[in-house]
Parts: sequence; C-alpha cells; structure tokens
Amino acid sequence: MTVNNQSATGDARAGEMHQEDLDNLIKEFDNESNFRDTSGLLKLFITVTCVSLSLFHVYTAGFGLLNEISHRTVHMTFIMGLLFLVFPKRAPKRLGVGVVLGLAYGAFYLIVAHQLVGAFASQMPAYASFGIYGFAVLMALSALPLKFLGGRGNKPGWLDWPLAILGAGFSGYLVFFFEDIFITNIGFPQTLDYLMGGIAVMLVIEGARRTMGESLSIIGVVSLLYAMLGPDLPGVLAHRGYDIVRLVEHLYLGTEGIYGIAIGVVATYVFHFVLFGVLAQASGLGQLFIELATLLAGRYSGGPAKVSVVSSGFFGMISGSPVANTVTTGAFTIPMMKRYGFSGRFAAATEAAASCGGQITPPIMGASAFVMSEMLGVPYNELILIAIIPAAFHYLATLCMVHFEAKRLGLKGMPAQDIPRFWDIMSRHWHQTVPLIVMVTLLLMQYTPFMSAFWGIVLTVVCSYIPLVFNKLGIGKLDAESVLTPKRLIFSLEEGAKQSIAITAACACVGFLLGVTTLTGLGFKFSGAIVGLAHDFGAFLTPFVPFDLLGESSITLFVALLLVAVACILMGAGIPTTPTYIILASIVAPALDDFGIALLASHFFIFYYGVLADVTPPVALAAYAGAGIGGSDPMKTGVTAFRLSMGKALVPFMIIYAPSLLFLNFNAMEFALALSSGILCIVALSAAYIGYFSVELQKYEKVLLTIAGLVLVGNHPLFIAGSGLVVLLILLKNYRAGQLQTA
Repeated sequence: MTVNNQSATGDARAGEMHQEDLDNLIKEFDNESNFRDTSGLLKLFITVTCVSLSLFHVYTAGFGLLNEISHRTVHMTFIMGLLFLVFPKRAPKRLGVGVVLGLAYGAFYLIVAHQLVGAFASQMPAYASFGIYGFAVLMALSALPLKFLGGRGNKPGWLDWPLAILGAGFSGYLVFFFEDIFITNIGFPQTLDYLMGGIAVMLVIEGARRTMGESLSIIGVVSLLYAMLGPDLPGVLAHRGYDIVRLVEHLYLGTEGIYGIAIGVVATYVFHFVLFGVLAQASGLGQLFIELATLLAGRYSGGPAKVSVVSSGFFGMISGSPVANTVTTGAFTIPMMKRYGFSGRFAAATEAAASCGGQITPPIMGASAFVMSEMLGVPYNELILIAIIPAAFHYLATLCMVHFEAKRLGLKGMPAQDIPRFWDIMSRHWHQTVPLIVMVTLLLMQYTPFMSAFWGIVLTVVCSYIPLVFNKLGIGKLDAESVLTPKRLIFSLEEGAKQSIAITAACACVGFLLGVTTLTGLGFKFSGAIVGLAHDFGAFLTPFVPFDLLGESSITLFVALLLVAVACILMGAGIPTTPTYIILASIVAPALDDFGIALLASHFFIFYYGVLADVTPPVALAAYAGAGIGGSDPMKTGVTAFRLSMGKALVPFMIIYAPSLLFLNFNAMEFALALSSGILCIVALSAAYIGYFSVELQKYEKVLLTIAGLVLVGNHPLFIAGSGLVVLLILLKNYRAGQLQTA
C-alpha cells in the first residue's frame, strides 16, 4: 500500500484533539454556535428560558399552533431576549474596519431615531424624544469595537442587559397588546407602536451582526437606505421613496417584514427539526450512522474516506450545520483517513464536501428546504422526494473522486476485523432508528412537518430508555450509554433553543430585504438587469458557436445561469445558506422565469449554489474547520473541497436542462437520458480532476474528459452522443491498460 508522507505536527494535532478543541473549532468557524460559556445565576436563567422555549414549541407542534402573528411574536420574544446574553459582542479582526463600520451603523441608528422623533415630536413628551435618541446612542456604542462594552470573558457587559430586555420587549409588546394593535386599531397604529417598531429595526440589525457577522446586517441596512433614498437614486434604481414611519409600519406591524414568511418557517418548522437533530445526536444516532457507514463502505479501496462520505451524508440528515457536521464526524474520520494514507488536506476536504451535502439530503435537508416549501407552496413530503436524485449526484461525484484518489495512491480497505456486522450494530442500536423511521413515514403520509417532528422528538426521548428496560429484563444487549436522563434532556432542550437563535436573527434581518422588495419592486429591477445582460452576452457569443447548434436563446439561458450562479456564490460567501436562499429567491429567481424555467427548478438552482458557498474559497468555513482537524492549509483545503463538491456545482445545470430529474413534466425517455448522461458526466470529470482511472491519465485525456464531461451537462442529444463516445473510448482504453498492468 502506498502511503503519503504526513506532517508529524498535523498527525499529532489531529490525534490529540479533545472535545474542548473541537468545540473551539466550531465556535471559530460557525458563527451560529459561538455561545458564551456562562455560569451561576445567568446560566440558570438562560437554561430555564431556553428549555421553556423548546417546550413551548414541542407543545404547540403536538397540540396546535397559536395564530400566525402570536406564534411568531412569542418565538421572537424568547429569541431576542436570549440573543444578547448568549452571544458575545463580536470583536473585529481589523480594528480600523471595525471602527468605520461601527460609525456607519451608529449614523444609521441616529438617522432612524431622528426621523421617528421628527415625525412624532408633537405627539410625545420631551423625555420620550430623549429616550429614543439615547437608545440610538446605546446601539451606536454597541456597534463600535470598544472592549469595555463587551463584558469580561463569558460575562455579558453592562450594555447587553438593556439590549436583551428591549429585544424581548419589542416582540413582547405585540404579544401583550395583540388585540389593540391587530384587531381594535388595525390600520391606525399609535405613536408607541411606531417607536417600538423603530427599536425593533435597530435591534434586529444589531442581532444579525452579532450572530452572523457584518455581511447580512450590512445588507439589511442597505435595503432600508435603498427604500428611504429612492427618489435620489439614479436610473432604474429610482423609486418613490419611503420614510422610516412607513417602513416601520410595513416591517414591524405587518407580515412582510420582521414577522414574515422566513420567521414563520423558523418558528413552525425549523426549530422542531433542529431540536430533533440535537436530541437524536444526544441519544447516540450519530454513532449508529458511523457504524453503518463503516459497514457499507469501509471494506473498499480507501475505505475510511468512503466511510466519511457515507457517515456525513447520514449525519447531515439530522444536522443543519455544515461546520458542526464537519467537526463532529471529522473528529473520527479525518485522523482515520490520514492513518490509512490520505493527505491531511484531502481528508479534511473530503469531510467538508460530504458534510455540506447534509443540507441537500432528504429527509430533513436544512432550514432552506422548509423555506422553499413555504415559498413555493410545495408540500414538504413532495420536496424530499424531488431532492433525492440531485443529492445522489452530489454523493456519487464525491465518492468517485475519493475512489480514484484511493486507487491512484494504491490504498486498500479497512481490515475485516474493523468492519462491524449488521446484526451486531442493529442489536445494540435498533431502538435509535425508531424515531427517524416514524418521522419520515409521517412526512411521506402527508402529515405536517411540525407534527412529524413532534413525534420524532417524543419518540427519541422515550426510545432512549428502552435499553434500561430491556437490559434489566435481560433481553438483548442494547447500548444504554445514550439514555436521555433528565440532566441530558435539559441540556439538549437548551442546546436546541440556542442553535435556533442565529437562524432566527438572520431571518428577521432578511425580512427587511423582503419587505423592501415588495414595496419598491427591487426584485423585478434586479431580474430585469440579469435578463438584459444575458441577452447582450448571448447576442455577442452567438456568432462564435459553430454550426448554430444552440441558437441565441440557449446561449442566453446559459449566460443567465452563469450570472445567477456567480451571484449565489458571492452572496453565500459571507452569509449562511438559509438567508442566502431567501434573498436570492426573492430578487434573482424571477430572472429565470423569463426563460421559461419551472419555478421549482430555478429555486433548486439557487438553493444548491447557496449551499456550495460553504466550500467555496475564500470563505469556505466547513473546509477551514476540517483543516483545523487535519492540520492542513485552510485555503488549499477549501480549493480541494470545492473540487470534491463538483457534483453539487453541476447538478443545478442538469436540472435546468432536464427537469425530469426533479420529476417535473416527467418523461421517462428524458429522465433515462438525463440520468445516464449525468452519471457519465460525473465519472468523466471525477477521473479528469484526479488524473486517474485505471492508470494515470495523460494531459490530453484530462482535457478531453473535462470538455466532454461539461458538455454532457447540457443534455443536448447530439452533444450527449459525441461526448459520451469520447468518454467511453478513453475510459475503456485506460481500463484495458490497467488490466494489462495488473496481469
């Protein structure tokens, strides 16, 4: 067996990483998990509040939701009250940049306060005006990189407490005065309603900045400024303009802003599946996945890497965070891959690429899938069936490249004694599969997602106690180490609530862009710009296409897809998948409608490229986290992870050109042709990227396979025939050469 020389430092680091090191990695690369380590009365308060929120959602999932506004506002009351206590004040990497951004945020907050005071000065006492200005100054101080405001260590600073109280207050206000605001005085907001709305706008911006970083909060601020400065903007960007009073009414007192569809999905779907994932992991389901993956893939060439791909796919079904998935399974798989001969960079990249597939893998996928279901009006049980083929293509591509790399290095599979037996696994873990099976069955039977999640959560807790009963009775040999004791159950309920804070804050901030889009028609303007640019490029490129095989319309569509793909990757470089998808679905997806693309196909296109951002340098957070375990260079690891995610980059184009892969307007012949050409495309590009099939590939063979593979994506019958022939001839030639060498 050929083994690459490994860095001694990297091996030592990977081998010596403890749980504390892994937790620090998650905090470093996953903003959504950067929680304070609290203690004393503060920890007790946070625990009680988080557990209360989790129990509220479990109860409403099983016994009935509140009305739409009440449910969302109760959820936001808990979340915004927790946010400033759970998440520490962010320290900018560059002080100068932090100061400039802090001053910019401060100026924006003061503009909001000034407009509110100016609009209602005659209707409120002077102390109220000073209070609004004082709050704006408080927010400005919070945005500035001042260490003395950030608290000491894991203790909140003096600024965090008033922000937490007001954060809970602006949504709690809507809860307590629901009847007056939404029934008695509907359409006639009072002065206090507007003032609370102004506070909400500022706190949502700051909450998104603290949990997600600068990118998303800047987008929120820019969208509001765009709405306010409409008449002063040039050309097509100009619009009538809206003052802060009109914006507050639209964004705070309606369902198209802060409390819009995004928050609705988090409060009714996402929270429950996040909680289920936390409980399932605590009950040992992750270990079951690793053992099953070892059984399925461990014996084959490069077994540990294939175990990484399969286990990450399993684990990703219950984990919505690519970084957490990378670190959790990577702590086991990355060192094992290195021991068996893979380089640290390839091992870390493999884990990152596979972990990012979890968000596109049924049955749970990720928060974006629930948002997509709500936005498109497609039942979630249909969406998870539609997603099967695209997800399978992603994992096929990753497995192919792992296989070719293992063959190139001459690596063998894992020893037989290290491969568990199926019945041994199930005899110890069968009880852990019951909640997942029941939940998926309920989804497929068209029960609501939150009802399915309710039974998944309840059964996860109940089934974790089965080993205690069976072992006491002497029946079987179930694993009793993962029983959800009261202490572990409380911890899991707390963790589930904490993990929903960041995504809630992000969706509230995205609500600004969605609300502004409906007011100003921004989506149509942006889409029109993309369509116009695509037509210009299409007309320019048409004369250069030989024999006019495609025609201008096809070239224009291809250019439009490229532009949308680039926009998705750039947007996703600094923003998590769910807000990225919501933003792009609102302002970019309509551009593809002009080309006759089915709405579901265009949304899948955007969804996939948004997920790809987690392994796309320069902000490939999942790859960087894997590099921390593998002891490899982060940027090089990101490049390798992007290459290993080739299937995820090609699938969006495949489903546009062959919607039958999504079972849209299903045609058996088109489906079979698209499926076979897709598989051939993935094999060709995998071999070209690794430079190996049965033997080392020559340079010209790599070039031909790359061109042929890319052409196969287009699903054009003539191109499929020609490119498929090229691929088959090259692979057959190299396969025979490999057979001769073996003989």
